[in-house]
Amino acid sequence: MLKSKSFWFTAVLMLVLSVFLVACGGDATEETDAPADDTSEGTAETGDDDIPAKPESLSMWVNDEEQQLDAYEEIAERFEAEYDIAVNITPYNMLDQLDGIGLDGPSGQGPDLFFQPHDRMGDIHLQGVAAELEFTEEQQERLAEYNEEAFQSFSYEGIQYGIPAVVETYGMFVNTDLVSDIPETMDEVMEIARDLTEGNQYGFLMNAYDLYFTYPFLTGNGGYIFAQDDNGIYDTTDIGLNAPETVESAGTIASWFEEGLIPQGIDLDVMNGLFMDGQVGLVINGPWAIPDYRDALGDSLEIAPLPTVDGERLNSFSGNKGWLVNFYTEHQYWATELALFLTNEENSTTYYEVAGELPAHTEVEIDDALMEPIFEQTLSAHPMPNIPEMSQVWEPMEDALNFIAQGDDIQEVFDEMVQIIEDEIAIMGQ
Repeated sequence: MLKSKSFWFTAVLMLVLSVFLVACGGDATEETDAPADDTSEGTAETGDDDIPAKPESLSMWVNDEEQQLDAYEEIAERFEAEYDIAVNITPYNMLDQLDGIGLDGPSGQGPDLFFQPHDRMGDIHLQGVAAELEFTEEQQERLAEYNEEAFQSFSYEGIQYGIPAVVETYGMFVNTDLVSDIPETMDEVMEIARDLTEGNQYGFLMNAYDLYFTYPFLTGNGGYIFAQDDNGIYDTTDIGLNAPETVESAGTIASWFEEGLIPQGIDLDVMNGLFMDGQVGLVINGPWAIPDYRDALGDSLEIAPLPTVDGERLNSFSGNKGWLVNFYTEHQYWATELALFLTNEENSTTYYEVAGELPAHTEVEIDDALMEPIFEQTLSAHPMPNIPEMSQVWEPMEDALNFIAQGDDIQEVFDEMVQIIEDEIAIMGQ
């Protein structure tokens, strides 16, 4: 698993300090009456034997949706029974929590844990409201079973701030009345698109103007949005959207419009209507579409992970949600333990069964024919960049996709798009 620079720095520092303290231990005990096992929770814990005393209670803000509250109330009861620590749950809209923690945290009124989407990590880092997490050896062993990309998405500038709970991405939906054999490769998808597309019937549709959905097809040949180093830190000066690999892949998307495989002006509403009317063989969408699609198509609906290109699964975009420890808590170790408990295999299974959201824990078994392929796709998903600069990418990219769908020169369009993004990012830095 990838570890932040701060993690390894802290580990080495603690090792050096421990050697120093052992060497000086005799003199230290003569000069102070402080107990040797004092484990105040104001400092990060990195040794398995240096566990602080249990607090009487911990508090957490849970997104105020009924099913999520029901799931976490059940899981919190298990934690109380196992650790003899009460857990106080406050319903709090996830998107309002960041403002709330900024106000309540410094005054000591905030929770020990709060819940956030990963793409807000830049703001969380700048506001300083989340604790830098340090893990014991035993905690690291548990974390090895989590989705590595989802875990990394809660790191910012090499600092690990959160533990992922939920991963959301998309897959390929199939109408088996039109497509009897689910395609495994992108070449097979294109064969179906060409064979079935005629009049108001289509073989393959997607929202090809939206970067969220087109990301796999733009980056499958080595393209990228922002470069990343080995620690996952983004370099916003290195934008790859007009690189040769991205431009070549964009040419494939443009060809779908040129051949008439995807109609001009396609959006999710049009696509959904055609698919539910039985006029489309394959579409790209997320699990939120399952209820409507299932009602319309019944047993003719199947789902598969995204197809492969040259033997490699296309990497979808993912949006992750997870638990962060309040910077101002006096119980960082036990708050971290609670976050790990909430997201372990057993409790992630409960959360999925009650709340219906796919877990970041990879050992969970998804016993659902429609959701299991989406869960499989989460293992090949790239988190949307969690940096503020990403906000300057979405609209220029949508405009660029519109232009190339109309036949404009791809390199020229993408060069202009990148220049707009760079200019907007420069304004942000002023």
